[in-house]
Amino acid sequence: MLKDWCTWDNDYNNIIQNLRADLIKLASKKYEDYTAVLMQGSGTFAVESVIGTAVGKDGKLLVITNGAYGDRIAEITKVLKIDTIIQDSGETAPVDLVKLHENLTNNTGITHVAVVHCETTTGMLNNIEEIGKIVKQYNKIFIVDAMSSFGGIPMDISDLQIDFLVSSANKCIQGVPGFGFVIAKTKELKNCEGRARSLSLDLYNQWLGMENGCGKWRYTSPTHVVRAFCQAMTELEQEGGIVSRYERYKNNQKTLVAGMKKLGFKPLLPEEMHSPVITSFYYPEGNSGFSFIEFYNFLKGKGYVIYPGKISKALTFRIGNIGDVHEKDITGLLSAIELFLG
Repeated sequence: MLKDWCTWDNDYNNIIQNLRADLIKLASKKYEDYTAVLMQGSGTFAVESVIGTAVGKDGKLLVITNGAYGDRIAEITKVLKIDTIIQDSGETAPVDLVKLHENLTNNTGITHVAVVHCETTTGMLNNIEEIGKIVKQYNKIFIVDAMSSFGGIPMDISDLQIDFLVSSANKCIQGVPGFGFVIAKTKELKNCEGRARSLSLDLYNQWLGMENGCGKWRYTSPTHVVRAFCQAMTELEQEGGIVSRYERYKNNQKTLVAGMKKLGFKPLLPEEMHSPVITSFYYPEGNSGFSFIEFYNFLKGKGYVIYPGKISKALTFRIGNIGDVHEKDITGLLSAIELFLG
């Protein structure tokens, strides 16, 4: 990031083209069926670009939600005035597949279905394989927010029947914030011409610009964030790819949960619902004097930053395992928590 990069430079645009191709190959063995589009902004920008471009004016979207990030998709549809049905399982329950069948049977006007893969509100990992089978049984377009799972959990989007997958530079691929990306079935993206409800978040025109401009972004790209992301992609390969990174994340999470239980902290979700990405814990039982702010500041002083809880019906906090985090970091965190508890 200490070198200047120009958005018009051919060398830089070649980097973009190679990066797009590499992302597709990470996503599927049938990479010839897919294309990749990079979009400036946070992950939510990329999600909104998909929702606002893929769903036509006569379309109807079914949003499956069990957390804040599914709710955010629903909020996007409200702002964009997209006809929407919301299937809400609550914050701590898995997606109700029977209800999904019912919604798709009783609402024949539904054209698209959207779901979050790893709902980091709680750390829940939704079963997108089974959801995708049902979506395709009814011949709907399948949109998956894989913000906190792509690059860290093995998947093939062709096998999962995903039409639009959305993720971000700063999650499991371990880049820095500044852009998101969409891996889309090419034939479905081509159907999106003229549908966008936004100029800057027009996913189709962003894709067309990159295709025709040999990697050129329509508007100023985050050049240094892109270069950092390329380095992160190299480091992912050096680690052994997604499978190796997944094993590290999974080991982090298991080590964390085992250690937290020994210290008296109970996970919010049953083990079978956990992702290897982030875990929610209840405040300690029988400790009415527990202050999250004091806990947070103590751990921050020891070099560990955690997350406050995000669900509305219980007192919780969250601890993530992704990024350049290894078992020694988890054991160090556990030692710091033990020190806090005295």
